[in-house]
Amino acid sequence: MKKSYTYLMMAGAILLLLGAMLQITRWELSPVIYTIGAVLFAYVQVMDGYQGQNLIIRRLRRQQILGAVLLVFTGVLMFVMKRNEWIVCLTIAAILELYTAFRIPAEMEKEKT
Repeated sequence: MKKSYTYLMMAGAILLLLGAMLQITRWELSPVIYTIGAVLFAYVQVMDGYQGQNLIIRRLRRQQILGAVLLVFTGVLMFVMKRNEWIVCLTIAAILELYTAFRIPAEMEKEKT
């Protein structure tokens, strides 16, 4: 991963967390902060591709991209829905992202040996 992608991903993750925390207080700019963070985070994940032939890693990458898309969709739900329905979408996205964050490096390590 390029160094600029690393900084974009960290900034996106911080904005994601900050926007989700502020959304609980119902601050009107929190969906904007969250959505900007989600777009940055998703952009980096989509652009950081896998060029290998391992089918397991390719499947995990698709799941990771689905999680990133759901993070952005959560931002849309924050704008559209008036209650806390966005939490369900955020939970699904977080589970996908967490799962792939552990499984992809493990599969890449297996691939090297």
